[in-house]
Amino acid sequence: MKTQRGFSLIELLIVVAIILIIAAIAVPNLLRSRMAANEASAVGAVRTVTTAEVTYSTTNPAIGYTDLVTLGGASPCTPSTTTACILDPAISTAPFIKSGYTFAAAPTGAQPYETYTVNANPVTCGSTGLRTFYADTPHVIRYDASAGCPPAGAASPPLE
Repeated sequence: MKTQRGFSLIELLIVVAIILIIAAIAVPNLLRSRMAANEASAVGAVRTVTTAEVTYSTTNPAIGYTDLVTLGGASPCTPSTTTACILDPAISTAPFIKSGYTFAAAPTGAQPYETYTVNANPVTCGSTGLRTFYADTPHVIRYDASAGCPPAGAASPPLE
């Protein structure tokens, strides 16, 4: 009498089919949680930029608010009016991308700049994030969750 060892082809195909079904269920959840993490990181970065803007304008009242490059600085950094060394280089150096979001900050008006804007937009809408974020001088973070990821602005609803 012969004894068979191992699995038959049918048994292997059933196992592979079960693994594929589990993967089909798990991958969309993984992508959603990754986008949620990217959005949370973007909100935190916008909050950090607004705090850095206030710190810089308080320290340099003759200049007021400034841009991302000035708020950062290369490591090792020596604080000055052109490199404040307040922000992480990931946000303050080109291409200004962190955790799937692109950041932009700029002062508005004439010097001393009394207002500023900060934007965070997903690098790939629908893949790295679904919402865009915005903050300005009142330091309120706003968002836009419209299809196509249009940039959020002063009229967008506040983030709660």
